[in-house]
Amino acid sequence: MKERLTSRFWLFLVLLPLLSLLQGCPVKEDPPVTDEEAEKIAADPDYKAKSFLRKEYMNVYYYWRDQVMSRNAAYKPYDYEIYDFFDALLYSSDRWSWMSDKEYYVSSETGVYTGTWGVSLAQAVDLGDYSIHIRYMYPGSPFEEFGVTRGAVITRINGTSVEDDENGFTQEKLNYFNENYGKSPQTFTFRLVDGRDTTFTAQKAMSLSTSPVLETRVFQPDEFPGLTEPVGYFHYLSFLANFLDDIDAAMKTFLDAGVKKLIVDLRYNGGGDSRASQRLIDYLAPASTEGLPYVVRHFNNYLRSQDKSFSDENNTSYISEGVSHLDLDGLYFIVGSGSASASEMVINGLRPYMGDKMQLVGNTTYGKPNGMYVFIYPGSDSDYDRFYDDDFSTLQWVFLPICFYNMNSEGDQIPDTGFVPDNKRIDDVFHDFGVEEDLIKACLTHIATGEYPLAMEPKTKATVRSGARMHLEEEEPGYGRYVLPRPDKVK
Repeated sequence: MKERLTSRFWLFLVLLPLLSLLQGCPVKEDPPVTDEEAEKIAADPDYKAKSFLRKEYMNVYYYWRDQVMSRNAAYKPYDYEIYDFFDALLYSSDRWSWMSDKEYYVSSETGVYTGTWGVSLAQAVDLGDYSIHIRYMYPGSPFEEFGVTRGAVITRINGTSVEDDENGFTQEKLNYFNENYGKSPQTFTFRLVDGRDTTFTAQKAMSLSTSPVLETRVFQPDEFPGLTEPVGYFHYLSFLANFLDDIDAAMKTFLDAGVKKLIVDLRYNGGGDSRASQRLIDYLAPASTEGLPYVVRHFNNYLRSQDKSFSDENNTSYISEGVSHLDLDGLYFIVGSGSASASEMVINGLRPYMGDKMQLVGNTTYGKPNGMYVFIYPGSDSDYDRFYDDDFSTLQWVFLPICFYNMNSEGDQIPDTGFVPDNKRIDDVFHDFGVEEDLIKACLTHIATGEYPLAMEPKTKATVRSGARMHLEEEEPGYGRYVLPRPDKVK
């Protein structure tokens, strides 16, 4: 379960301008409305936003525009709440588009969260364990001072069991957890990774500043049997354009250490801004690939027919020249169902250039072969000027409809069903990130020996007992994003 800490956690999104390509086209006037309709319109505080969404965004940029435009014209915005109206406008096969309010979007982009425990939670259901584990924790989390790390289990809240014990993890326990976990202050009992139980009362952080780089470290030969060289580990939670310096700092650590084998942990990375994915690809791609393409974006027929700037050749991104490439001889991506969109784009973009030097370890990725623009409401030029100056004073809604599909230099798309890893393994939420964590250990073992160790075996339907299952963010419709900046607003 995600505490909405990263919207990121947040897809393969794109920020582009409201282009003037339609200025020469005839504009249809809105039909007259009846008195009854006028009353409904006046009573709907989001009527203008919904109308703007359909007319200015969905009728122009949406990838499936031609398939839905006639149908959508019949919908009356005042018959829907704004989230329901957005969903109604989508193509039947579109499981990726989404929207958000101002607060959620701004928190996800700035990395500043208010009223939070600063952690993400999960269950090891595939291993038959329904207890609630910390799957990662931001530095500065209120739990940190009490020795809580990834792998710790919440066993009690206010003395009431929320553990998968001899009585199982029932729906009643999950309901109690959902009702009480978010209250602050709150008394928790945790079972730490060393087996000790600890009980404490904590209060949510009023404001927690986070970085998408969860961990940067270099494993030395004396830390793992068989290693003969330093191995880098980079745990990256989201591609955020405001934190490019964090990527630079991490990569400098690896360059200074002479790292030629790198583990990039994207298991919880739902994507983000193309400026961040570009920065990461530039470091990871071989120096010999400078100037070569890594992604081509394909738009709907209407846009491509109206303006050549939407052609494939004008929407190709290239590996930058004159940068400090790591020039790796081994690249391991740790992935899972939370690896989406921009994460998958990075993998897909590097596949033609890394070959057998690149390995995927973990579980099948999310499967998001497309990307979006970030559209805002209100959406005047001045509103966009403020938005790109990080002034959100007028922002009300953010719309993220799918607007293009992505291909790599060989024309390969990201599979709808996701990338299947070279070595399939279940997320090990029992250990903190390090040499004992199963996925990291698997990468290090392969580097040291050329072979992967045996994986933890999932429980079969016949052997696993049932239990209540919490909802994870990556299971929500619309998870994952990739963002491009407006060309005329790049700073």
